[in-house]
Amino acid sequence: MTTADTDAATPSPDAPHASASPTVSPTAARTEAHSGGSDGAGGSGGAAAPTGAQTETRQGIGVSPGTAFGPVVQVAPPVRPPKNEPAVDDADAALADVKAAFETVAVSLEQRATLVEDTAQQILKATALIARDKGLVKAAGKELAAGHGRATSIDRAVETYAAQFESLGGYFAERVADLRDVGSRAVAAVLGVPAPGVPVFTEPSIIVAEDLAPAETATLDRSRVVGIITEAGGRTSHTAILAAQMGIPAVVQLAGATSIPAGVPVAIDGDSGEVTIAPDMALVTAQRERASRRASALAELSGAGRTSDGHAVALLANIGGVEDAVAAGAQDLEGVGLFRTEFVFLSATKAPTVDEQAEIYRGVFAPFEGRRVVVRTLDAGADKPLKFADLGPEENPALGRRGLRLSAERPDLLDSQLEALAVAARDTGADVRVMAPMVATAEEAAWFARRVRENGLPKAGVMIEVPGAALRSRDVLTEVDFGSLGTNDLAQYTMAADRMQGALSDLLDPWQPAVLDVVAAACAGAATVDRPMGVCGESAGDPLLALVLVGLGVTSLSMAPSKVPVVRLALSLHTLADCQKLAEAARASRTAVDALTAVRDAAISELTDLI
Repeated sequence: MTTADTDAATPSPDAPHASASPTVSPTAARTEAHSGGSDGAGGSGGAAAPTGAQTETRQGIGVSPGTAFGPVVQVAPPVRPPKNEPAVDDADAALADVKAAFETVAVSLEQRATLVEDTAQQILKATALIARDKGLVKAAGKELAAGHGRATSIDRAVETYAAQFESLGGYFAERVADLRDVGSRAVAAVLGVPAPGVPVFTEPSIIVAEDLAPAETATLDRSRVVGIITEAGGRTSHTAILAAQMGIPAVVQLAGATSIPAGVPVAIDGDSGEVTIAPDMALVTAQRERASRRASALAELSGAGRTSDGHAVALLANIGGVEDAVAAGAQDLEGVGLFRTEFVFLSATKAPTVDEQAEIYRGVFAPFEGRRVVVRTLDAGADKPLKFADLGPEENPALGRRGLRLSAERPDLLDSQLEALAVAARDTGADVRVMAPMVATAEEAAWFARRVRENGLPKAGVMIEVPGAALRSRDVLTEVDFGSLGTNDLAQYTMAADRMQGALSDLLDPWQPAVLDVVAAACAGAATVDRPMGVCGESAGDPLLALVLVGLGVTSLSMAPSKVPVVRLALSLHTLADCQKLAEAARASRTAVDALTAVRDAAISELTDLI
């Protein structure tokens, strides 16, 4: 079994948790985790470090808020083909075995998809499509014909595809971890050995891996997995997105994570990205006390977001589907700032009909009757390929015909989506606002706004993720009703750094003063024409950066729902003038580190003491 055994009884938080696997030290008897939401969760007590473990603090990237403490469970590494695997005697029979192995993987992923919520379900279905890609089987067949064994042929075929995906960047690069996970599982299937993944364990623990594929992250047992650490990944990886939605503290890009011995207790901070190996219990106690104070502070606040002097800042959720919407709709937030509609299309082999789309959209809008739901139209194209909307290969798909540029060439797809959105909006009474991705010019904004209004939707907006659109936001936003900053892509394009390249994570830090300058320019243009400007990138969920964004002129912040409470707290402790001073300090800094330090030092200590 490759995931936590969800059928086993959950251990009592008041009793020592015996290990059911040699990967968990029996001495690490207890664990505690505190979510980033309004209440903490977990047991009590402390885990003793195994003899010889040295206390050490390492810095990663915090991607899901909250703190956790517990023993390490190392995820089983990918299954590799045996060295010098002999060639096959019957290539046709071997190819049939390879095809069957990929199909086994696809079926397994689809079975997992039935057990999880909507966003994770769509990700798993999309990953199953990778396993059913005929090109992978064909590539493996060529390797078999070249004299390689079954497992080696699968591995070589997958690595050939992985190299192509990485060179293409964008959506393709984001799928490399998924592709390699599919390949490893197929290798395991053809060899008849257990698939890679999370081992069986019984006590609440912290999962550590090189990277977690969606198949692993989406099906983690939340009663046992109290924290996640990965050596790879990024702020917008599937691990980051799913962990935040599941309320599990997570840190990515932690150097040497996979070398931490299994069973060693670690303390992690999903806000700061700090991981302490074999921590002194005084540190753990301080972490718990801080989490308790934080939970109390968050519990005292509710309602609309606003600064201490009453300046309104709408606090919204990023969602990917119906289950996300149902969960977010029950929470204390003002609506949805980003509904990623591409999840409706990812696992489709043909374009969904208007009726099929409308049914999904009604399910998303219904929990938000009377509240806003900002919908991003299909964000697809050359770097997010869809079988029914293939415009052909491009040398640089990240800068190619994606987002609105695809819609311009396939307006039928856009019009059917807008028609379905209009039907669902009328049926549910939600305040539906529609925005287009990858808008670069005022002409593009005008074209989109016209089609939105022709389809009976009253409010049209644009994503500001292209620096050109940010610098000329006055002209772009004149054509529409609102703008929303996609800070993930805006940072990528401003710094000329692929956001999926872990080695470039410093350049992609949203605290980069150059990125803040571009955000400031976009907000200044919006203010000139009296248009609201939101943020729906991951930076909106950082409580300190949220203050800076408000100081730059941002009027709404959209994030994973679990991050809303601490951002609400940050706003409530600062005036608008405070936020503006913090923004000035950040932009005056030389480096991203300097900007963060300046803001942390100047922010109200009541906040910084809790994060």
